[in-house]
Amino acid sequence: MTTMTTRATVATRPLSPPRGLLLAMLRLHRTALWFWLGLVAVAAGALLWGLGPGADAAWAEYRASGCGGDSPDLGCDLPGPALGRYETVVACASGLLAALPVLTGAWAGGALIGRELESGTAELAWAQSVTPARWLAAKLAVPALLLVPGTLAITLLHRALWASDSRVTHVLGWREWHDDSVFEANGTLATAHPLAALALGVLAGLVVRRTLPALAAAALAVMALIYVLDEMRPHLWPVPPGTLVLMHGHPASHFWPLQLVETGIVLAVAALATATAFLVLRRRTGAAV
Repeated sequence: MTTMTTRATVATRPLSPPRGLLLAMLRLHRTALWFWLGLVAVAAGALLWGLGPGADAAWAEYRASGCGGDSPDLGCDLPGPALGRYETVVACASGLLAALPVLTGAWAGGALIGRELESGTAELAWAQSVTPARWLAAKLAVPALLLVPGTLAITLLHRALWASDSRVTHVLGWREWHDDSVFEANGTLATAHPLAALALGVLAGLVVRRTLPALAAAALAVMALIYVLDEMRPHLWPVPPGTLVLMHGHPASHFWPLQLVETGIVLAVAALATATAFLVLRRRTGAAV
């Protein structure tokens, strides 16, 4: 009798608030979760294709057309279908990473925060067993834990593709290390940008408290941040006198110093936006935080 009573008590025990909040978030935003998983799968598949059959087919076609030797003819400047497909697929994979921060910020501002505040769902959660601070912490932590491994995986694949097939890279000629999309996709910035976008989107949602205006404000803030950083990049690391300088203002050996400096700036923006979001929430909810 005692064993049966104990099992019944365990079976009917309610979920702890953190676990219940996590499950509620995943259920509420399952469409965004599936979209993110699909985006990672598509980008990873495209890059894996570029690492293997895509690059092989492009180079074989280029060689078959009489190019790639010591004296290529003028027709080698015009890519064939296989080389065109390779270029398109790789460009789309890089474009997904480039668009991810704006998409993340818009989603965080509109769906993650703005819609819940506008509809009153957030206040309903606060009135139960979840404090506003814990609610906001979950809104930041859960998407961040999903963003980091996905962006890291795509970054590693993109870097492997960019460094692996110098023949096709040389033929295309546009995938230089200092190009904005390549530079951002090949290092830590690819992960830092979405995290900063998440924080900025959450802050925009808390300030605006309406779905569409928060979405627009977050997207504009993220685009402004990336634009400013792109303009600042050539000046973030000093160039020694007499060093060969490329058109973007720094030598190739400065890739990682620039990456780390810019990543630090982006993460500082993310931390500042996160702290401001908690401050805004505290002022609007008072002692409930």
